Amino acid sequence: MTPPAAISDATSAPAGSRSASERAVTAFAPASVGNVAIGFDILGFSVDALGDRVTLRRIPERSVRIRAIRGVAGELPLDAERNTAGRALLAMQDALGLDFGFEMEIDKGIPLGSGLGGSAASAVAAVVAGNALLPQPCTKLELLKFAMQGEAVSSGSMHVDNISPSLFGGLVLTVGIEQPRVKQIPVPAGVRAIIVHPHMFLSTKAARAILKRTVDLSDFVWQTANLAGFISGCYTDDLDLIRESLQDVVIEPQREKLIPGCQDVRRRAIEAGALGCSISGAGPTMFAWATEDRAQAVRDAMREAFSRHATQVDDWIVEIRADRGARVIDA
Repeated sequence: MTPPAAISDATSAPAGSRSASERAVTAFAPASVGNVAIGFDILGFSVDALGDRVTLRRIPERSVRIRAIRGVAGELPLDAERNTAGRALLAMQDALGLDFGFEMEIDKGIPLGSGLGGSAASAVAAVVAGNALLPQPCTKLELLKFAMQGEAVSSGSMHVDNISPSLFGGLVLTVGIEQPRVKQIPVPAGVRAIIVHPHMFLSTKAARAILKRTVDLSDFVWQTANLAGFISGCYTDDLDLIRESLQDVVIEPQREKLIPGCQDVRRRAIEAGALGCSISGAGPTMFAWATEDRAQAVRDAMREAFSRHATQVDDWIVEIRADRGARVIDA
């Protein structure tokens, strides 16, 4: 799917000659890779090759109505309280004391249970579209907080590793929940992300439920060093440091059993020249980083490894761009 073109303002669009109550606004929010191996719940990057679209109209009733859900949706609730996009808009409505509501249509481009931030993207697209219909637009940090409440409907907790990159774009570090601080991290030129999605469903709640609540001190030190090394390598264009650091020693060893062929996929990716390979978010999608000249070989190796386990896949090779976050595409 070809991603939509960006416009000058990522979160709002001019009203034109129509009143807010007459306008329909459509926003696009990209998919995302959460955790990025070494940054559990705090690090993520956007995947602009696919995403969700939300179209909103203002209504006089102080409510949120979901008119339709289309695309690769599966069974999603039309009740706003139980829908990530709906809940995010309700959070916006409550926080701002709006005296109007929204009617919403959702076009899902991200498969459910894929580990590509589908629930986050719907919430982000909803608040970005809603922002364009407000008399006074919100900041991105305010939108982030609204979207976080929507994400909690799906995952059972508020975390930002998918929401932040979907909203801001690029590789994003987010520190804090009540007062989040967001930092876009530079990605070395020539590095590409390879995304391989096996055709299976994996619940985020289930993938979180299997995680231990304690971490050995040695693993904590190792993982902390890897996170620091990875971020330092990104800032200094040190691909060798990224290669040494892009390894998850805490979460992936617990989750890899949920993904058929996970170890083989990772091994084959590294052998093909990847800087690193791990699980995207809760899985089952896996990602790798590689230089542009090795990206296709890495993708082919990952596809072949999955095929050995009788698993069909979709795949994308993407540039991680800080200017390709959520945006209004029609207003």
